[in-house]
Amino acid sequence: MPKRYLGKSVYAAAQERIADVFDHFERVCVSFSGGKDSAVLLHMTMDEAERRDRKIHVLFVDWEAQYDLTIRHVRDVLNMYRERVVPYWVCLPLTTTNAVSMIEPEWVCWAPEKRHLWVRDIPKEGISDPACFSFYEDRMTFEDFMPAFGRWLGADGISTACLVGIRAGESLNRFRSLVNENKVTKNGWQWTTRLEGEVYNAYPIYDWHTKDIWTYFGKHPEKPYNRLYDRFHQAGMTLHQMRICEPYGDEQRKGLWLFHVIEPQTWNRVVNRVSGANSGALYAKGRGNMLGNHMVELPPGHTWKSFTKFLLETMPPKTAEHYRNKFAVYLKWYQDHEGLEDLPDAVEGDTGSKDVGSWRRLARCLLRNDYWCTSLTFQPQKQSAYKKYQELMKRRRSEWGIFDERGE
Repeated sequence: MPKRYLGKSVYAAAQERIADVFDHFERVCVSFSGGKDSAVLLHMTMDEAERRDRKIHVLFVDWEAQYDLTIRHVRDVLNMYRERVVPYWVCLPLTTTNAVSMIEPEWVCWAPEKRHLWVRDIPKEGISDPACFSFYEDRMTFEDFMPAFGRWLGADGISTACLVGIRAGESLNRFRSLVNENKVTKNGWQWTTRLEGEVYNAYPIYDWHTKDIWTYFGKHPEKPYNRLYDRFHQAGMTLHQMRICEPYGDEQRKGLWLFHVIEPQTWNRVVNRVSGANSGALYAKGRGNMLGNHMVELPPGHTWKSFTKFLLETMPPKTAEHYRNKFAVYLKWYQDHEGLEDLPDAVEGDTGSKDVGSWRRLARCLLRNDYWCTSLTFQPQKQSAYKKYQELMKRRRSEWGIFDERGE
């Protein structure tokens, strides 16, 4: 879908979209992460709420391993709007990726058995009782939690809009999700997506760029932003490198080293929280085989195929089985669609962003600890369906003869 310019500023367009949301939905909820994008969205939504004398809901998912500066910012903003918000400060065990370790490829924030290792204690505002949310499943993923929360919030039949501060320019996947012409929208607004019934996600600032975000704060000095960004700037990061979210993910691990520069007292706890955090901070920005960044080298005596299988054999059995399932689907696709009995060992362009199938690409996926194999065009799976998926893949691999029980 080509871009169409509207002849107005992104600020004016966002104001109109937010006004449309208030016109057509009885309940409005903003997802607030403490980052710059969601802060702009929350401020603009609150301006409209005040004009209409309405209250809104605010969801903040607390990842436990976060900067003190971020927590202070979230608390300050919620306090600033305390008369007009219904806050949900969620401190429940949620599962997400740990891309700095093959031993512990996922981690669970606020896991009760890890309480002695928690980066922070649950704040007084935090909701830690699972019974507060009827939809919650123990250790569900963030990707499952967010839409489930929206459906739960609108389960009483009241039309509900969940506002999310994502921008199409941040990634190709986000752009595709917004321009998808097969989804159900509200009133034909492409910047909305129906979750269920009269519950919709809405993305009012989808067409903003990073410079637009900071232009907003420059023109509205009365609106607070997370001062962690000032520290990022002092540490030499560019505007596009600054990210605020849980620290151990595929992209987020590149900023792990900043903890011991900006908040050394927090770093001491972050590094002890999950396996591989220290090595991730040391090597996530480097090149080579340590974390599979950029160019990777083949060890002597190996082909890329044999090296891939060697890496799988050195992993914990559960992790290795997870990758074998993904790789089997990947290999089967190339057999069915490209007529290849086997992948080439290495081809030009197979270490780039475009998916070019080879055993070197599979090896790099393992070296990067890319647990959900997003570099192979896979998407994270819902936890509720994962066990059935594993059973299905065990049967399919046996039928296909790909990574079967003999490891072939």
